[in-house]
Amino acid sequence: MAREKLAQAKADAAKRGQLPRREPRRKAAGGHRPGGDPQLFGRAIADLLSDRGWERSAKVGGVFGRWVEIVGPDLAAHTKPESFDDGEVLIAADSTAWATQVRLLARTLVRRLNEELGDGTVTKVKVRGPQNAPRLSGGLRVTGSRGPRDTYG
Repeated sequence: MAREKLAQAKADAAKRGQLPRREPRRKAAGGHRPGGDPQLFGRAIADLLSDRGWERSAKVGGVFGRWVEIVGPDLAAHTKPESFDDGEVLIAADSTAWATQVRLLARTLVRRLNEELGDGTVTKVKVRGPQNAPRLSGGLRVTGSRGPRDTYG
């Protein structure tokens, strides 16, 4: 049954003008890739990133992964980079106080990020504060009945 299916597939390919190979593929001597010796893994990855145009994205991902080393443990504990687009880094802060701190450090962050990524890569730091619902004004809230005399029994 398998031979019949193979014969049918070859016949269909011949009708479309896609004939199968007549001679077997040749392997390079020793199992190496054609044209030379095997490459080192790091070099192969660098070539792949370069060929696909992913160098900048890989560098940005590396910076995001080493955020603690780049900005320090105190700032990294309260912030995290979220995106990089057209020279703009979006940083999320966990409180408005830390968002303000990052805004004050924006020039220093741009300089430090450009040291890691290359001059002119980062042009602006945009900061997003906490995304929680707005807090209601006033002190503590008590659930239950409401009214001016509800505490007197």
